[in-house]
Amino acid sequence: MNPTLQEELKQRQPFKSLQEEAGLNLGRTLALLGEEMERLLRPYGVSAPQYNVLRILRGAGAEGLGRNEIRDRMVSRMPDVTRMLARLEEAGLICRQQSGTDRRYFPTRLTEQGLKIVDSLDGPIQQGQQRHFAGLTPEQLGNLISTLTQIRANARQQPD
Repeated sequence: MNPTLQEELKQRQPFKSLQEEAGLNLGRTLALLGEEMERLLRPYGVSAPQYNVLRILRGAGAEGLGRNEIRDRMVSRMPDVTRMLARLEEAGLICRQQSGTDRRYFPTRLTEQGLKIVDSLDGPIQQGQQRHFAGLTPEQLGNLISTLTQIRANARQQPD
């Protein structure tokens, strides 16, 4: 049997509420998944946010995307996308070129090397996801997705 969060954290006192326990469970799970993702990405020389950008740009195709469009599509918001894009460009994974119609717009595109890295990570990432969600039925996965969607919607609401 899997340990409860309280057992995992060696917490002696019960949680103050189910909401506290649920929130801490989400945080603990996210941390474990993030640690595994970083271990998986390390040999490729990219971080999780950088991998996210590479995936976004692969989906954007040949037209590429501007900095703000990339920022708005990221899973985790980054305060300094410009600096991260500069690092990816220095590594040869992306290229940015001034638009011919708008001098302020610099579409960002994947290079062949960037595409090779993101494509080579598809299998290992998918295997990890299958392992993480093993034993869950499609109905349970659907419920999890719906629940997380509701939590994000609640989190976006500003208190009065």
